[in-house]
Amino acid sequence: MRVVVTGGSGKLGRSVIRRLSQDGHEVTNLDRTGERGRGFTVVDLRDYGQVVDVFMGLDDRHTGFDAVVHLGAIPAPGIAPDAATFENNMLATYNVFQAARRAGIKKIVYASSETVLGLPFDVDPPYIPVDEEYPARPESTYSLVKVLEEQMAVEFTRWDPELSITGLRFSNVMDPADYEAFPAFDADAALRKWNLWGYIDGRDGAQAVACALDKAKPGFEAFIIANEDTVMSRSSASLAAEVFPNVKVVKDLGEHETMLSIDKAKRLLGFAPEHSWRASYPNRTTPTED
Repeated sequence: MRVVVTGGSGKLGRSVIRRLSQDGHEVTNLDRTGERGRGFTVVDLRDYGQVVDVFMGLDDRHTGFDAVVHLGAIPAPGIAPDAATFENNMLATYNVFQAARRAGIKKIVYASSETVLGLPFDVDPPYIPVDEEYPARPESTYSLVKVLEEQMAVEFTRWDPELSITGLRFSNVMDPADYEAFPAFDADAALRKWNLWGYIDGRDGAQAVACALDKAKPGFEAFIIANEDTVMSRSSASLAAEVFPNVKVVKDLGEHETMLSIDKAKRLLGFAPEHSWRASYPNRTTPTED
């Protein structure tokens, strides 16, 4: 397919462009900065005219796209003032969704966020592992935008029953170089409780995007995207018992099993994480290996 990726110069975006290109797709990166060439175009996503123009075609480059992967955003709370985060991210996503609709593009995959689950879990989650079944619990302006984006996707797909929009609730994106810091997390179980000790390797995040482009059906669906294990060497059951003693654990947890349930993504998208930090950082030992 001809796929346009917004925010392709970012941490996850680089992995997504690499994966989609390897899969044989013709990929264009829309971002404010990037490597000059035929696969990159400078676009301000806050400007609807720029977005719809490039989606319709670009002289000497392309005549349109088959699918959109929307990753371009201020990527976390606290990077910019709250009002600026709201304005940038909400407007950018509306412009991308609306421009895709006007251009006749029927497949959109975009970055929602694990934050809609209630991060940083200062209020206990309703149960562990968390999943997509309980109502969103935004605790920041950044997360509020993600919730509103998901509702906007519901309405866009209601307007156009042929349109497919997939919201991927990505966990904390990590590259292999980041795994060097993981041993320090073991010193205090509370250090990473804010997202239930979850993460997503950028390469597996890219796999989830590829799966959604291939498998998603018309309508809107949201999926938690995390790796199958936690960032900790301690068992998942012991972490849950210590940090969230009043929260019901609704299944028997594997030794290091994620508490961000990816069962739905596995079942409907065929998502299957391949890059655990435990393999990428071989000098790290776990309690079962001591």
